[in-house]
Amino acid sequence: MKQPRGLGEAVLYLDFDGVLHHEDVWWHPRRGVYIRTPGYRLFEHVPLLEEALSEFPEIKIVLSTSWVRYQRFSGSAKRLSPSLRERVIGATFHTGMNRTGFESLPRGIQVLNDVARRRPRNWVALDDDLENWVPEYRSFLIHCDNVLGISAPGVLDELKQRLLLFRRA
Repeated sequence: MKQPRGLGEAVLYLDFDGVLHHEDVWWHPRRGVYIRTPGYRLFEHVPLLEEALSEFPEIKIVLSTSWVRYQRFSGSAKRLSPSLRERVIGATFHTGMNRTGFESLPRGIQVLNDVARRRPRNWVALDDDLENWVPEYRSFLIHCDNVLGISAPGVLDELKQRLLLFRRA
């Protein structure tokens, strides 16, 4: 099996729901993907992430979102802005995996399995799922509020501080 991209690099594992927008995301055959809670838009926090990462051009992104299983990798990546999309090097799920087995794993384990496979130099995850992370690896998680996502106070400051530490490592 070919080594996935990211070996020896700094990687951000990125969830979408509860991070880049409200977590109340649904799908309808005619309407497509939408947020059921009024007053919120899909991917409304993308500009905030773009700004936060602008000082860190070396950071690569791995998608750790359920969108990849439903919208495929390319469809999910297309939802991001061009500047974020060019950083995307892969996803925690790919079509060669057993979908049922993958879905049975908690998000934190899905990410840890990808870290073991990809072997980045440094990594951090943005996710609204705190409960399903192995306690020994919670320090690699920046927990987002499932409604406010990365717009919640302190989240982007924490991300920037973590990325600055990557440069020193």
